[in-house]
Formats: sequence, C-alpha cells, structure tokens
Amino acid sequence: MPKKAKPTFEEDLARLTEIVNLLEDGPETLDEMLALYEEGVGVTRRLEKTLDEAETRVKSLSRDERGELNVDDWDDAS
Repeated sequence: MPKKAKPTFEEDLARLTEIVNLLEDGPETLDEMLALYEEGVGVTRRLEKTLDEAETRVKSLSRDERGELNVDDWDDAS
C-alpha cells in the first residue's frame, strides 16, 4: 500500500478549523468528541512543527556573511 502524502500546511489548517467547528457543534458521543480532540492535537502539532521549520528557514536565509541576522527581534514582530 503506497504511503499517504503528508498534508500541506493549508490542508492541516483547514482540517483543524473543521475539527473546531465539529467540536463546537457538539459531537453525538463522548467517543466522537475524544477522537476529534485527539486528531486536533495531532494536527496542531504538525502545524506548529511546520511553522517552526519555516521560521528556521527564514532566519537562516536572513543571515549576513558574518552569520548575524538581518532582522529585528523576532519575538516582538507582529
């Protein structure tokens, strides 16, 4: 059986939104609610990992020849 392709960031974000909406509507059973919550935690972790990797790439691309970042403090950026 071929390996399932990793969802894109946008697909994961759309699925997380769908999960939140389903949870807000109130699943019919506790098992459904727990399954959705568990899936949502997994999707959230993938999204966080993707964002962390993107931040690392941007920072590495923004370094000058001395290896110093050419940006202001990332934590204060909006």
